[in-house]
Amino acid sequence: MVDGRYRAAIVGTGAIATAHAGALRANSDRVRLAAVVDVDAEQARAFAETWQVDTVAPTVTALLAEGGIDLVHLCTPPVWHAPLALECLRAGVHVLVEKPPTLSLAELDTLIEASAASGAHLATVFQHRFGAGAVRLRAMAAAGELGRPMLATCDTLWYRDDDYYRVPWRGRWDTEGGGPTMGHGIHQFDLLLSVLGPWESVTAVAARRARPIETEDVSMALVTFASGAVATVVNSVLSPRQVSALRFDYEQATVELSHLYGYSDDDWTVHPAPGHEDVATRWSWAPSREESGHAGQLTAVLDALDAGRPLPVTAADTRQTMEFVAALYASAFTGSTVHSGQIGPDSPFAASMHGAGAPWTAVAA
Repeated sequence: MVDGRYRAAIVGTGAIATAHAGALRANSDRVRLAAVVDVDAEQARAFAETWQVDTVAPTVTALLAEGGIDLVHLCTPPVWHAPLALECLRAGVHVLVEKPPTLSLAELDTLIEASAASGAHLATVFQHRFGAGAVRLRAMAAAGELGRPMLATCDTLWYRDDDYYRVPWRGRWDTEGGGPTMGHGIHQFDLLLSVLGPWESVTAVAARRARPIETEDVSMALVTFASGAVATVVNSVLSPRQVSALRFDYEQATVELSHLYGYSDDDWTVHPAPGHEDVATRWSWAPSREESGHAGQLTAVLDALDAGRPLPVTAADTRQTMEFVAALYASAFTGSTVHSGQIGPDSPFAASMHGAGAPWTAVAA
C-alpha cells in the first residue's frame, strides 16, 4: 500500500480488462492501478497510456519480482488463470480472477491449497452477486420475509456466431474449459446458487448443435437444493433473442430478474402472493440506481482487504459453483444424476470438465 491506497495490477489487457480498469478508477480513493502485463507489449503500452498506468511489466514473474503489488486482476484467456494465479499466490499477492477461474476442479483445489499456504487470498469475478437487487433478495430470503423457496429458473440465452469462435482459445476444452456452461451461463447460475444455497443433485444434457467447436453450445440441467427447492438451468450461445433471466418462486412472492450483461433495480420485478402484498413494499424500501458490475465487487474486495478477511467471492464459494459445472458435464456425458460431493479427486471430471471426452468427440472419431 502506498499513499494510503492499495496497488493493483491488471494482467491481460483484452476487452474485459477495460471493465477492471473502470472499476479501479471508480474506487480510486482506495486503490491505484499501478501496473499492467500482457504478452502483446504494444497492446500493453496502449492500455497503460489510456488508463495512465506508470508501469508496463513484460511478465508476471517480472511484476512480482519488483514487489509492491497488493492485488492482481487476472484478465487473460482462461488457460492462463491457474498458472498465473498460482505464481501470484505463492508470492503472497492476492488475486482477483475472471471467470472461469480455472479449467477444472483439480486446478482450483491446487489454488486453494496455495492460498492456505501463503495467506494470500483468491477471489473470482462473479459481479452479479453484488448488485443491489441480489443483495436485497438474499437479505429478505434469509430473514424469512419471502417464505420457503419453491422453484427457480435460470436462463442464459445468448448468441455467438461462428466468427466469435475464430478466436483460437474459444470453444476448446484445453483452453476455455467448456462452452456456454463455463464461459457464459456461469454468471447467472452463480447468482442462482448464491441465493438458493447448497445444491444437492444435477441431472443434465449438453449438446453441440451448430457451432464448429469442441465443446457444447447448449446445456440444460434440473437441480435440487438442500432447502427442497428445485430449479432449471439453461445455457446457450444459439439464441438470437438474447436474455439473461432468473425467476425465484417463494411461498410469498415471485421475484424475477431480466437483463443481458448487467442489471439495475429497474430489471427486477416482484409479484406478491395473495395476502402478502407487503413483500413488494419491503422490496422497494431502499431503491438503488447502481448497476451490477465489477466496481461493486471491487468495493467489497477492498472492504475485505481492510478487514483482513477472505476476498469475495471466496474460494469456498467459487468451489461450489465450479463443482456444479463439473457435475453438469458429468451428468450430461454419463447419463446419470450427479450428487454434490460425488466428483472426487480420482474422477475424470475433476481433472477436466469433459471427463473422458464429450460424446460427439467419439462420434466424430
